[in-house]
Amino acid sequence: MINNYFSYISQKHASKWLVFGIDMAIVLSTFFLAYFIRFNFTLNFDLKQFLIQVPFLAAVASFSFLLIGSFKSVIRHTGFTDVVNLFKAIAVMSLVCITAVSVNRTLGILPEFTIPMSIIVMHALLSFVALSASRLLFKMTYKYLKCKFISSKNVLIYGTGDSGIVTYNALISNVSTKFQVVGFVDDNSKKKGKSINGISIISKDRINNAFIESNQIDELIIASKNIEKENLIDFVNLNMKITKVPPIENWINGELNVKQIKQVQIEDLLGRPPIQINNPNLINEFTGETVIVTGAAGSIGSELVKQLSNFAVKKLILVDQAESALYDVQQELKQRGKHNFVAIVADIRDGLRIDNIFQSHKPTMVFHAAAYKHVPLMEKSPYEAIKINVNGTKLLADTASRYNVKKFVFVSTDKAVNPTSVMGATKRMAEMYISCLQKESKTKFITTRFGNVLGSNGSVIPLFKRQIEKGGPLTLTHKDITRYFMTIPEASQLVLEAGTMGKGGEIFIFDMGESVKIYDLAKNMIKLSGLRFPDDIDITITGLRPGEKLYEELLANGENTLSTYHKKILISKTRELDYEKIKAEIEELCITNRFQNNNIVMKMKRLIPEYKSNNSDYERFDKRVQIYKKAKGITANRADKNYGNL
Repeated sequence: MINNYFSYISQKHASKWLVFGIDMAIVLSTFFLAYFIRFNFTLNFDLKQFLIQVPFLAAVASFSFLLIGSFKSVIRHTGFTDVVNLFKAIAVMSLVCITAVSVNRTLGILPEFTIPMSIIVMHALLSFVALSASRLLFKMTYKYLKCKFISSKNVLIYGTGDSGIVTYNALISNVSTKFQVVGFVDDNSKKKGKSINGISIISKDRINNAFIESNQIDELIIASKNIEKENLIDFVNLNMKITKVPPIENWINGELNVKQIKQVQIEDLLGRPPIQINNPNLINEFTGETVIVTGAAGSIGSELVKQLSNFAVKKLILVDQAESALYDVQQELKQRGKHNFVAIVADIRDGLRIDNIFQSHKPTMVFHAAAYKHVPLMEKSPYEAIKINVNGTKLLADTASRYNVKKFVFVSTDKAVNPTSVMGATKRMAEMYISCLQKESKTKFITTRFGNVLGSNGSVIPLFKRQIEKGGPLTLTHKDITRYFMTIPEASQLVLEAGTMGKGGEIFIFDMGESVKIYDLAKNMIKLSGLRFPDDIDITITGLRPGEKLYEELLANGENTLSTYHKKILISKTRELDYEKIKAEIEELCITNRFQNNNIVMKMKRLIPEYKSNNSDYERFDKRVQIYKKAKGITANRADKNYGNL
């Protein structure tokens, strides 16, 4: 009941006229106090003269307060500006009094009326101190009662810069949730032992579970964008909630709202700084271009569309066979005020349909992101994987070449490197076909390779989130499995950048930092959700899925890299291919062997010597090669040439 009553009262503001009345009472009281002090703490002064001066002072004080408006502030939120307004009001009051007394003495208008100048000065000082102290006392009392009678959260703020101070002010000014700031946390040893607004600055080294328990810390708010990833991971491993303040540019009207403080995301724990691209050439590259994006409703495709729509493109052509998802992208563009786009429901396997789109819209650039990408599903359906990932890419690339499109950017994957799955092998075949086509086309064909994308459809992050919402357990295929990760915006920016710098025939690979152990990522996600591992949610190891690798690679055997002007983008120097032969065999594979999975996989293994199946039924074909090589005593290359006859 007390909590409810105090919550109700705290929503109300004291009437400004009540504040005005209290201020007037303080001013008149300090006037008497000035006389009392002036006459050695006695009443040996002219009380009759004092009573004549009081109405005059009340009138002057009223005028000053009304002029400056110092009584209109919300007392419990008193700040520096409010104190400055008090100073202005007292200064006006004192100047008016001094001027009036001086004029009266000179002209002799009221010979019996005067106020000693020393009393005016003493009164000004006493009034300013008393008015400021009254506001501070009320603010402290309110804060004490708020913390005493209303449940509050004990928080730490990481960062002592401007963002940290603004965060502190936002927390103590918040009404809906009560916060008690226990301390500021900083890595700078020079700030150790200092304080801000009476709140101690605590060294990061002191923050451990014992400190958290003894101070009953509920939450750590990251208010610094320069926090080291190692420090952030250390904080995540402690028994408290971790949140962060958004960048200053995202604050509402330049001010931080407590509701903008969000939970730390798994993206923040990548272990590397976000990849930033600031290339003015991108603007020139896409200005006036008609750009097709396939897979436009997918994770990468939709982000490509979003970023391309910010350039002065002539027209954006959004192609996808997923009707509902494409509709969502269409509506988002409209809400952002974009109108230079066309959304088309189409299947890239339909050559006539693709030709019609190119004929109607005459694109000058193509970003091809449409693909099947789920490894276990494609392991069971090689024919479908060939249809989309190889034949679909072939039809699109052939059409782009036929219509003399300037650039064709193909979004590949690190699973195409030394593939162990059908999906990875089909993406590698698509890379090879594009390389072959480059030899006879005016179109510049460019391939981009990168690893897993955080938050993309079908990635491990959304899966873990769903499992956490259901109470677990989290399912993991192997405790030692690792993956490279980047965010969707990062991946899309790098694709655009690679498309800009590409001259045709390159395979661009992206420096994604250190690979991430998925087991550690799963534990961090549990902790970021405010739960404990394994007490609240456990992790279950299910075993590697068909075609799945323990770790991914960005370079195949025999490949090396060349640097570019962007340190995060490298060019893969691939081995030479027999272009005519490979192109012909890929074309044959796309039109034959319908539903004959074994034949399809055998031919892919012959085309891609480094394709070795893992945890899959197709491993038996690799074993047959090994037996064949051992029996014949021939080299790997000769075995690969004879592989199709096995």
